[in-house]
Amino acid sequence: MELKLSIRLDTPTGGRFGPGKAALLEAIQSSGSIAGGARSLGMSYPRALKLVESMNVLFRSPLIESSHGGKDGGGAVLTEQGLKVLASYHALCEQADAATKSSRREIAAMIQPSGD
Repeated sequence: MELKLSIRLDTPTGGRFGPGKAALLEAIQSSGSIAGGARSLGMSYPRALKLVESMNVLFRSPLIESSHGGKDGGGAVLTEQGLKVLASYHALCEQADAATKSSRREIAAMIQPSGD
């Protein structure tokens, strides 16, 4: 059994950034829109928009820039800051995963196996 590590960063101001917001950033980057990113994650558009707004005010500069639809269509892109935050978060997760592998194996050995 392998235990997966999940990292959530809690800021002194009460903001949070973790796997869910990172996944939303990736989905927006992949789809080119907030709505498309939300759909790919099975998330409602209002929920995704709320998360985008919370990320955009949490950091010193916005992580996502969006434009409304219309004749030319809308869309959303990760800003340079958004790309940096996402890359740094993934690097942090990889470092933590490597550093805790042994301890997670020890804990996994003590967990009751599934009855499935």
